[in-house]
Amino acid sequence: MIKAAVVILNWNGRHFLEKFLATVVAASPANITKVYIADNCSTDQSVDYIKNNFPDVNIIELDRNYGFALGYKLALRQIDAEYFILLNSDVEVTDNWIPPIINFMDNHVECGACMPKIRSYNNKDYFEYAGAAGGFIDIYGYPFCRGRILNQIEQDTGQYDTVQEVFWATGACMFLRAEAYYKAGELDGDFFTHMEEIDLCWRLKNCNYSIYCLPEVSVYHIGGGTLPNNNPKKLYYNYRNSLFLLFKNLPSKKLFSILFIRLFLDGLSALVYFGKLQFGFFLAVLRAHCSFYLQITKLYLKRKKNRHMHKEFLSGIFPESIVYNFLIKNKKKFNALRPFLKSK
Repeated sequence: MIKAAVVILNWNGRHFLEKFLATVVAASPANITKVYIADNCSTDQSVDYIKNNFPDVNIIELDRNYGFALGYKLALRQIDAEYFILLNSDVEVTDNWIPPIINFMDNHVECGACMPKIRSYNNKDYFEYAGAAGGFIDIYGYPFCRGRILNQIEQDTGQYDTVQEVFWATGACMFLRAEAYYKAGELDGDFFTHMEEIDLCWRLKNCNYSIYCLPEVSVYHIGGGTLPNNNPKKLYYNYRNSLFLLFKNLPSKKLFSILFIRLFLDGLSALVYFGKLQFGFFLAVLRAHCSFYLQITKLYLKRKKNRHMHKEFLSGIFPESIVYNFLIKNKKKFNALRPFLKSK
């Protein structure tokens, strides 16, 4: 067994591999890590490029595009390591990016997952949307971060440089304790892409593991490499997978009330898209709800299987609407959520 496996899931991302893979290999200490590329049946000669230029990088070739969640799930089953490091292909790592987090997790056995600080590759003084300095969700399942509320991204001035227990770690650069990962039930392949890491972290927390952000380590993420933020397909996965997330993990006493409100809020947002003549986004919300309803039985079986995990309260869930706080109370920075911060 190796100490840590750096696993990059690739799908037609040769341009990112050409840009970033050499740095990943150089900055990953060979005495404790191996680098793997899990390829989702790319058609851009990604595999040939790796074989010709990085003979020491291990390649796991999948027979089709399984998406993020199932692709990683199938790949990780083929790797024997104490820690898995999930890394997006569009991330620039920094020197000594692995040892501090591995040392932290070795010394904190309750830590099931950990992440570094995620900064924007294209605007390096700012946080990056997908993770920033650690993720949280509100009571209705809307995710936000230290350093990013909805679409408002903060400049990194060191305001979140303390080690912090968070609710979720981003899949863009996520350190996982393998034992905890399997205990929590692995990634859920039905998510395909988006929010699968939040679902996993929720289950990790229900298994009494903690999730941390260690901001002494920074990496730089381009973001939107596979699906840009303005893509209706991305909106579809975000809305659908939010419903999957809530249905699977909410405690029974809160499930139907919170789910009803979330469905209502989704309906309002769909009407807003319709009013703005953004019909692609309007249809994406409708498709997300239809997919959710069609998979209720399957989700119920997953929920029933993990019913022992549904705890009444978990740290990191904001007990109010983050949308209301952002739009009505004008709280556009994480540090403005003072009552929430006091409980952290």
